[in-house]
Amino acid sequence: MLSIDNRSHIKLGILDQVYVSEGRSAAEALQEATRLAQETEKLGYSRYWVSEHHSMPALAFSSPEVLVAHLAAATSRIRVGSGGIMLPHYSAYKVAENFRLLEALHPGRIDLGLGRAPGGMPLATRALQQDKYVDVNKYPNQVLDLIGYLHEAMPAGHRFEKLLAVPSIPTAPEIWLLGSSGESARIAAQLGTSYAFAEFFGTPGGQEATKYYNEHFERNGLLEERPRSMIAVLAICAETEEEANRLSKSSDLLFLGIRTGMEMPYLPSVQTAIEYPYTDIDLLAIEQIRQRRLIGTPAQVKEQLLQMGQDYNVGEILINSPIHDPQARIRSYELIADAFGMHTTI
Repeated sequence: MLSIDNRSHIKLGILDQVYVSEGRSAAEALQEATRLAQETEKLGYSRYWVSEHHSMPALAFSSPEVLVAHLAAATSRIRVGSGGIMLPHYSAYKVAENFRLLEALHPGRIDLGLGRAPGGMPLATRALQQDKYVDVNKYPNQVLDLIGYLHEAMPAGHRFEKLLAVPSIPTAPEIWLLGSSGESARIAAQLGTSYAFAEFFGTPGGQEATKYYNEHFERNGLLEERPRSMIAVLAICAETEEEANRLSKSSDLLFLGIRTGMEMPYLPSVQTAIEYPYTDIDLLAIEQIRQRRLIGTPAQVKEQLLQMGQDYNVGEILINSPIHDPQARIRSYELIADAFGMHTTI
């Protein structure tokens, strides 16, 4: 087993789903996300990704490309991207146009994470795909088309070979395929893209998925020359283990609602979570949910992050921290950054 010193070079980034906290508005949640992006940039985090979910009142947005534009304009160094665009809903050409524009505005700072999940309930999917025929099995071909548009390298004979996704620029966003299954890892390896596993979903098989990707990666001449993978985890850090556990009660209740079909319209406060009338079955479910969470002091969270990096054989981890108090949320990221000795800028 590697020593902590030999593992501590792992890069850390942010995954923000921009929860609307109980007692605050969606507009306030977006302001908090902007401040968090600015603060975590100063702390030395590598990336700031935002997700795509539809018709979920607990989340403040559903258009990652719009929020990426705002956050990139509010920062200057951190990479900003989608985690991710649910590509089967859309035209690969339009996604390429959007992200080439973002890359032109912020060269070398834009990430394009892609997913094939619906990102919402069936009603939202029907609305997004109204009057369209969508075959999710064509997702790999969509990814290849997107790569071709972004690099102005559509294959000869392609029906859109001469089509330009403007603006024409010399650089392209990084492409990452996202997933929580072995199938996504297989597609990423076959197409030669980078790969990110959503470990915080709680889906088993992540280590096997990243192992398969790393071992079966096929080089794509337009993209990375070697495999590059990362995972996204849920982590909550505080000065004491007791305080970290207290702050985590908000996400305990939030994810319990998702698991039981009683989805909450906001990220509940700690007080609401404490006063909730849990059943024995609820408490057992929370205990199971907590098994895939990183909760504790800076030293405890650091050790868990390093161990996960080794177990999954990844060089980068995105951290998702649904904490109701915005100051405590920023502090959680500060403590983790300090534990890893990350470079802080003014």
